[in-house]
Amino acid sequence: MKTKLFVITPPFTQLNTPYPATAYIKGFLNTKNIESVQADLGIDVILELFSKKGLERLFQVSSFKFQVAGNEISDNSKRIFALQDEYIKTIDSVIQFLQGKNPTLALQICQEDFLPEASRFAQLEELDWAFGTMGTQDKAKHLATLYLEDISDFIVECVDENFGFSRYAERLGRSANSFDELYEALQQEPTYIDSILISLLKAKIEAIRPTLFLISVPFPGNLYSAFRCAQWVKQNHPEIKISMGGGFPNTELRSLSDKRVFEFFDFITLDDGEVPIEELIFHLENPDSNSFKRTFLLENGQVVYKNNSLKHDYKQAYVGTPDYSDLPLDKYISVIEIVNPMHRMWSDGRWNKLTMAHGCYWGKCTFCDISLDYIKVYEPVAASLLCDRIEELIEKTGQNGFHFVDEAAPPALMRALALEILKRKLAVTWWTNIRFEKSFSKDLCLLLKASGCIAVSGGLEVASDRLLKLIDKGVTVEQVAKVTRNFTEAGIMVHAYLMYGYPTQTIQETVDSLEMVRQLFEAGVLQSGFWHQFALTAHSPVGLYPEQFGVTKKTETIGTFANNDIEYTDATGINHDKFSFGLKKSLFNFMHGICFDYELQDWFDFKIPKTKIHPDFIFNALEEQNDFNTKPNAKVVWLGGKPAAEIFSKSKKGRSWEMMSLTFHDKKESFNIQTGKEEGEWLTSILSKIAVSGSKNYTFQEVKNDFETSLEDFELFWYSKPINTLREFGLLVL
Repeated sequence: MKTKLFVITPPFTQLNTPYPATAYIKGFLNTKNIESVQADLGIDVILELFSKKGLERLFQVSSFKFQVAGNEISDNSKRIFALQDEYIKTIDSVIQFLQGKNPTLALQICQEDFLPEASRFAQLEELDWAFGTMGTQDKAKHLATLYLEDISDFIVECVDENFGFSRYAERLGRSANSFDELYEALQQEPTYIDSILISLLKAKIEAIRPTLFLISVPFPGNLYSAFRCAQWVKQNHPEIKISMGGGFPNTELRSLSDKRVFEFFDFITLDDGEVPIEELIFHLENPDSNSFKRTFLLENGQVVYKNNSLKHDYKQAYVGTPDYSDLPLDKYISVIEIVNPMHRMWSDGRWNKLTMAHGCYWGKCTFCDISLDYIKVYEPVAASLLCDRIEELIEKTGQNGFHFVDEAAPPALMRALALEILKRKLAVTWWTNIRFEKSFSKDLCLLLKASGCIAVSGGLEVASDRLLKLIDKGVTVEQVAKVTRNFTEAGIMVHAYLMYGYPTQTIQETVDSLEMVRQLFEAGVLQSGFWHQFALTAHSPVGLYPEQFGVTKKTETIGTFANNDIEYTDATGINHDKFSFGLKKSLFNFMHGICFDYELQDWFDFKIPKTKIHPDFIFNALEEQNDFNTKPNAKVVWLGGKPAAEIFSKSKKGRSWEMMSLTFHDKKESFNIQTGKEEGEWLTSILSKIAVSGSKNYTFQEVKNDFETSLEDFELFWYSKPINTLREFGLLVL
């Protein structure tokens, strides 16, 4: 029997764009001519719930809570319930607006007498200054988001306490060493949200009639829904085989031993999904075969892990282009929740997701799961193949925005990709995650910007050189400052991931980190950031060798279900939780360019030591000039067009000679340089050779050799005023 696959992401991930795992799998299955259908049940449930019909049912379901005497209900929920007609009246047009289909509604939303308002709108006064420069569309998106969040608050209090826009019943999936709590929840009657999910799933299963049902679970907030989906299919269509894969099992279920899990799932696969799924399909079509790739299953009443397949994982060149067909790309909703500019990119706009490289080229950070294949196995994709995939996705989705979801995009590959994008004359917008390493020179950042890069995010982690060394980050704070300056001056937004509570981190180092961050924002080289508290994970070097980092695990017992986050004690004995509020509040203000003159003590309600960082540390680091040593093998690229040349004579003291005037036009202005005639002729010739549209990339040494075939003193000419002018307008050394 031929296998037919149904691949889903269960509720909930993002509202604005599909989580890409199912599209990656479908793209691979296409290369094997295997029939598959995919669905994002998260967006399906949201659109069903947040509709006129959905809200009518919601208020009906919640009404009994208001009728039962003694039920404690907040004034906020009472207000929303009283205004239910206003919510029912406006919901469809607001959702259409957030889908980009009803832009004129922004004018009404911004008049602030259109949407019913509950407690979320109370924050508007303090945000007025933050949104002061915002356009009408953006302000309306933010107001519409607050309106949806008000309804969400009502759902949580009156209908389903586990509801959340980008996660559902997340606490049941977080550090669930035991399956007991989740198993117990699954024995209860389905919630109101569950009933919507199941009705949608039922319709799809009956229409598609799959033989293999794949559920991708990227996060803890998808886990409960994944089990609910599997439970319903097992009860109603026992002939369908069910498998789980994705980020959650990859990190959390590697030591799974609770056989109750297999009341819901037939298989759970780990790491890259292509070969494990291929082997499952072969097994279903040939039941006598017993070849599996990284797969848990139940055999003779026991959980077994099988990895006996002789097939190797596919190279990135052979996994196909992600395929978003079947997904309702025009129905995703863009929201603006908070004023953090990078978080806004996560929730606003449709992004095609691609990967430049499998794994991480650095692969050393001690807090990271570097022992797992998704980080450990590094394999870059050729820039030409990446561009082929970009063009294919633009054609299929009609969207030219790309989020490269790399652990850390390699600078050399970013350079090659940018050159290929420019060579093909593609108009794309893209952003990615990086390491702040010194390869990101001023010229490389300008090239990335020219190719459509608008933002990068990277881990500064702990802004302390001792801890950066302990983390094995491979960067210093000074280096980070220079790299962020290069990106910022090129017009690329920079977001920094910040960390506190790393093992052995002292209070002094936390305070000094905050001072470094304050100076980076004050210098204008960081535009966005977010503080994360350190979490000890089982597959990181700190988790594997805790004694090397002054850490003691609270228990060595391995749970029968999820094992990733580990409880521990730090030798310093410091309670890092108490820093959370002050670090986040200070950052919120720094991101808006204010409060740089506050004492660091002002952010905390407990005594902290004074910082030991020099007040001009970052300023001085940025003042240091780069040297003039250009590597002979550096690439020289011209981003501009052909100049118009004019020869004229110049005379002095009875002597005359020929000069050349070259006029260039860039997108914003025209400019002119003058050189000797011979130098001008050489320059015109070399610019056409090193143009970004050219077929060959020339090195600095080749450019120098070319000059010296007919002229002398290349260095004198290269550092002259005309070349310096061209360096400002797109003559790059990479």
